[in-house]
Amino acid sequence: MKFGTVAIIGRSNVGKSTLLNRLLGEKIAIVSEKPQTTRTRILGVAHVQGAQIAFLDTPGLHKPEHLLNRRMVRTAVETLEEADLLYMLMDATSLPGPGDLVAVKHMKEALAKRPRPVILVVTKIDLVNKIKLLPVIESYTKLFPWTEVVPVSAQADDNIDRLLAVTVPYLEEGDGAYGEDVVTDQTMRTLAAEMIREKILQATEQEVPYSVAVEIDEFVEEGKLTRIRATILVERETQKGILIGKQGGRLKSISTQARQDMERLFGMKVFLEVWVKVKEAWREDEQALVELGY
Repeated sequence: MKFGTVAIIGRSNVGKSTLLNRLLGEKIAIVSEKPQTTRTRILGVAHVQGAQIAFLDTPGLHKPEHLLNRRMVRTAVETLEEADLLYMLMDATSLPGPGDLVAVKHMKEALAKRPRPVILVVTKIDLVNKIKLLPVIESYTKLFPWTEVVPVSAQADDNIDRLLAVTVPYLEEGDGAYGEDVVTDQTMRTLAAEMIREKILQATEQEVPYSVAVEIDEFVEEGKLTRIRATILVERETQKGILIGKQGGRLKSISTQARQDMERLFGMKVFLEVWVKVKEAWREDEQALVELGY
């Protein structure tokens, strides 16, 4: 038996959470096309033949503007420092850019303290013409002497099995740290909050998605029914109006979609109440960030 922790790192919006969900065969991390979707470390446990792999999804490495973002980057850096092996994700649809160089810089600093294998995972290959793919991969291989290079498409489930097969030999001998039925350390309460935030990310534009946090005020299981009351925090009254929408239409749509996702994942009926509250500059409020779990 082999076991190890693998940090999934890279710049924002490179497909880290999508890859985690595909590796597990189950959705435990929210995804969107917007950068900086993931705000905390997310554990996902894969049980493969002869091995157990604890994947650690991380916030995107970027230049932070708010206290929240600084905490996100710190979380990502701490995670890559503690993991046994690293997946550095880079996007096949673009050549190396400033965000990739920031990610590589953080990675090199961590490896200087403790050298470890690093697998370059080139993502989203389903979106690139195969003739153009090789030069893009070559441009990424020049950034660092990677242990392995694996091009994948999490969306199309392309080369995921090979990525797992390449990973296992680099793990240490030892028993798994988690039970066979453990897939994540995310509580149902946390998953509920993230599902609501995912629907907000999909339904809003510009600054609104980044100014939003979700608090679960009540989470009560009553047999096959779960009652959830949640508060969506925004920073300005205008954002509150946008989120609620005309005659409450947008908020109702967000709530309905989030509730349906919860019912699928939790396997029970969900009664969901959602409110919107203005809390100015919560992203710069130390106490608010602690209370929200950031």
